[in-house]
Amino acid sequence: MWTMSAMKLIFETRDRNAYLQPSAVIDFPSPPVQDRIAQIRAQATDDETQARLAFAFVRDHIAHSFDLNSARVTISASQALTGGEGICFAKAHLLAALLRGLNIPAGFCYQRVMRRGTPESGYALHGLNAVYLPGRQVWFRLDPRGNKPGVNSQFSVECEQLAYPIRPELGEVDYPYVFVAPRPEVLACLHASADGHELFYKRPAALAAGEGLPSLAAEPGSDGG
Repeated sequence: MWTMSAMKLIFETRDRNAYLQPSAVIDFPSPPVQDRIAQIRAQATDDETQARLAFAFVRDHIAHSFDLNSARVTISASQALTGGEGICFAKAHLLAALLRGLNIPAGFCYQRVMRRGTPESGYALHGLNAVYLPGRQVWFRLDPRGNKPGVNSQFSVECEQLAYPIRPELGEVDYPYVFVAPRPEVLACLHASADGHELFYKRPAALAAGEGLPSLAAEPGSDGG
């Protein structure tokens, strides 16, 4: 089944198991992430409730560094968790790590949004997640950015409620791709930024065209678990 998104998602691979793997950034085997996973498992046993709890935790309890005007840059899931903050990319890394640790497939999605609400302010990538619920057999997108006045992202399987409305007429883009791993250009800007203030302007303005963009317009099948 497809998500109730306005678009059909394009997956990097049909192997659903690929969206369950750890990495240096999606480091759910680390003790702090495992501790949070254990807390979620203690509260719920079904995948939808676990996913809802993981989303609410990252959205509401991990601060967005730009909202704090913070200089800290977190990258990996465990850094965002222990630091208690991160920008959208780090928060998406943490949500993916929690979900994968709960055996719920999760991938990475991106949007191109205006930095400060006008085309003159420039553009930057925004990161969020795609999630698969085995119980419902459905993929859908979640945005753990963190709510504030004008931003109201919610957990909704039936109809997306993401952080930002995308306005193509103003140059914004809602990319349909679901990546297994965070994009290299995203990780590069995080590693290259001396602090959060520099990171605000170092974020890529768009996905690198033609570089590893998926072309498989199909839902990952049962061959991947």
